[in-house]
Amino acid sequence: MEDLKLQANDKTLYTVLDTIEKHLDENDCPADVKAEILIAAEEIYVNIAHYAYGGHEGEAVVQMEVCQDPKCCRVVFRDKGVPYNPLEKEDPDTSLSAMDREIGGLGIFMVKQSMDKVEYWYEDGCNVLMIEKNL
Repeated sequence: MEDLKLQANDKTLYTVLDTIEKHLDENDCPADVKAEILIAAEEIYVNIAHYAYGGHEGEAVVQMEVCQDPKCCRVVFRDKGVPYNPLEKEDPDTSLSAMDREIGGLGIFMVKQSMDKVEYWYEDGCNVLMIEKNL
């Protein structure tokens, strides 16, 4: 499992996405699956960068691996920000227009819809969010 430890901000987002994409390319990931994983990773990482530390920068650790049996991509995000489980947020009512919907929650909803597994836990003072997608 490769670890990236970096300051969570918009500038380091591209390092995260490039590293994930490289791993996926090395493992012959189909383009449509790769796009879903990269979109989910961007959503999660941007949320850490913007909200985990209350407007201040903090550290994020991103771990990724491609498992072989069954073949899947797993990405784990860790931060020491305010404890927050995004999976507890109620899913938005997508039958409403964007104007009638409450702000927030659409990104994590898309992550939950596009990944095969999404889990959150809090350990050792860290928020941990794991996504997994079958390849």
